[in-house]
Amino acid sequence: MNIKKAVDCVPGGLMLVPLLLGACVHTFAPGAGKYFGSFTNGLITGTVPILAVWFFCMGATINLRATGTVLRKSGTLLATKMLVAWIATIVASHFIPVGGVKAGLFAGLSVLAITTSMDMTNGGLYAAVMQQYGTREEAGAFVLMSVESGPLISMLILGATGVAFFEPRLFAGAVLPFLVGFVLGNLDSDLRDLFGRCVHPLIPFFGFALGNGIDLNVIMTSGLPGVVLGLGVIVVTGIPLILADRWIAGGNGAAGLAASSTAGAAVANPAIIGEMIPRFKPLVPAATAMVATACLVTAILVPILTALWVRRHHARDALREEIADATAQPLNERDVHV
Repeated sequence: MNIKKAVDCVPGGLMLVPLLLGACVHTFAPGAGKYFGSFTNGLITGTVPILAVWFFCMGATINLRATGTVLRKSGTLLATKMLVAWIATIVASHFIPVGGVKAGLFAGLSVLAITTSMDMTNGGLYAAVMQQYGTREEAGAFVLMSVESGPLISMLILGATGVAFFEPRLFAGAVLPFLVGFVLGNLDSDLRDLFGRCVHPLIPFFGFALGNGIDLNVIMTSGLPGVVLGLGVIVVTGIPLILADRWIAGGNGAAGLAASSTAGAAVANPAIIGEMIPRFKPLVPAATAMVATACLVTAILVPILTALWVRRHHARDALREEIADATAQPLNERDVHV
């Protein structure tokens, strides 16, 4: 059986197929991990440790000479994503009541749902997609995306400065495995090769674990607003990210499109913010369902769109090269007319 070839035919399939399998397990057998326990439960619930090892190996593959490129790319994507989420929140606050939409097709939609879905990129999805369709430096650009983790940025955008604070130790803990791998990989090229070989094999494992945090029933729960929100995340954040990647970070736009997703961890942010800001508490159930749907929609569409974008870009480059070669060919005497 050519299972690997079949998976590779799906854009971002190495990440997406295991993620969907994990979502099916979580949806139809939510207690499977606890029932089997031991190593099976570790695979189902081991998102953090698997990602930690993967981040370490990713760090080992980055060459010191490429550090400037990684930081420029990562900083550009991070700043753009936060700015777009901020602007989207300001615009939404002028049209959506504080208590959210109460009736109609978009019932339950709130500024809380919009902010928490747009301000946090799925770093694992981004890195996996760029590992397949981009460069090592682009794949490693997730390093600064950990700043988005947790409700801090959402609270700042929502005007809750002072209600919560960002602890530097948590940021250090998020980037430390990557930095240790980066240092070891640059001290010894053999270690870089050793750990670098682990990057691809680990992708389906954390994809499956991430999928086990997604319930397919959330689409039925949130309905049309959740799907529209997911599409809105891709369009509203994707276009500025593509432009920023091309004009500022020096890429071809693929990294920007790959960053236009909603993180799985963002699903928890409405509830956390609701506990800190009481007036948001009634909005939490609907917002949580919508953010989860946005996460699922973007996890499915972003790898596909990125693959199509890269293929289109490569085809256009190939056409330009053919035209340039044809133009550069010297004329034969028979082609010269007086």
